Order: sequence, then C-alpha cells, then structure tokens
Amino acid sequence: MAEARSKTLARIHRVRTLQLGLTRADEARAHDKFASEQALSGRIALLAEAVAPIHETRAAVSLGASAHYRDRLQQSANAAVERVQAAENRVERAAEATHAAKRDQSAVEKLLARADADAVLKAIRAMEEAPAFRKVRHDPC
Repeated sequence: MAEARSKTLARIHRVRTLQLGLTRADEARAHDKFASEQALSGRIALLAEAVAPIHETRAAVSLGASAHYRDRLQQSANAAVERVQAAENRVERAAEATHAAKRDQSAVEKLLARADADAVLKAIRAMEEAPAFRKVRHDPC
C-alpha cells in the first residue's frame, strides 16, 4: 500500500513539476510581452516628439499634415497605453499562477518527504520487532 502511495506521489510530483515549468514559461512570455509593449509605447512617444511643429515651419499644409500625424500618433499612444496595462495584468496573473504552482509542488514534495520518513520508520520498527537470531559459532578446535 505504501509503495502504491509512493508511486502516486511521484507521478503527482512529476505532473506538478511540469505544470510549474509551463507556468514559469508563461510568466516569462508575459514579461517579454510587457517589455515589448513598453518599448513600443516609448517609440510612439519619440515619433510624436519628432512630428511636433518646428518654429521655422510656416506653411499651413505642413502644419496641417503634422497635426494629422500627431493626432494619429496620439491614438496609437492611447492604444499602446491600453496594451501596456493589459500586458501588466497578464504579468500579474502569470506571477500568481507561478506562485500557486510552486506552492502545489512544494506541498507534494513535503508529502513525498513525509512518505519517505514513514517508510524509514516502518523499516526500523520491522527490524526492531524481528526475532533475534543467535548464531552459534564454533571455535576452531
């Protein structure tokens, strides 16, 4: 019975270890996505600064075109902010999932350690309760 429990715990431990690896990979992907969204937001901000009107620009067409591009960049910046917030939420959820998977794996490891300790104690008790055999040795005559 103890051996079956040990096998079951070992199988559960393998599954939990795989789940932990998958959640860590998901968390890493979420962090990468968050970083790329932040970088995109920064690039959009730099483009918006580059399109800002220059004092030497006096042509109405040029001002109208830059206003149009600034408006489009502002819309892109707003969308980028939303994507950054969504990516940040995904990072938080992934971190929570990783924490939960690690907690589950630790619980299974504790159960495995307890099962091993119980098996050792059972073996010790079996040895203590075993009948003592006295071996008669004959001295060389």
